[in-house]
Formats: sequence, C-alpha cells, structure tokens
Amino acid sequence: MFKIEVEDDRGIWSDVRGGDGTVLTFEKEDDARAKLRELYPVLVQMENYGGGKRTRVVRVFRTDDEWKDGTPPTGR
Repeated sequence: MFKIEVEDDRGIWSDVRGGDGTVLTFEKEDDARAKLRELYPVLVQMENYGGGKRTRVVRVFRTDDEWKDGTPPTGR
C-alpha cells in the first residue's frame, strides 16, 4: 500500500486526504504517483527544475494500530 505526502512551507510533511477526510491510499505505486501529479502538478514539475522536494510517495507497511499492538507485518 502507498500514500502521498506534501511538505508545507515550514518543512512539515502531511498526508494527502480525500474529500471525506481519510488518507488517500493506493495499492500500486504508479497509481499514487499519477494522483500526486493530478493534485499537485506545479509542485511535481518544480522538483524537475531544482525547486526542492515538496511531494513524495510513501510505502505503508503497517498501520499505527498494528505498530502499537506489535502485530507482525503480513505479506499483503
């Protein structure tokens, strides 16, 4: 599973959320990158021209609840 994040002007990374407030997640990295380009086209293009890294795709291995409970990761 993958999610996308953006960095604000203070250097703080935040999850990108959908209209319902939930974190956008994707099964395929390519799908996450396509949505990132759709939602933040200017930031993605700026990265190509030395504008600094302000967006990223992150692989999610376990949820916070799984991490707190110590649940071992599964082969999702």
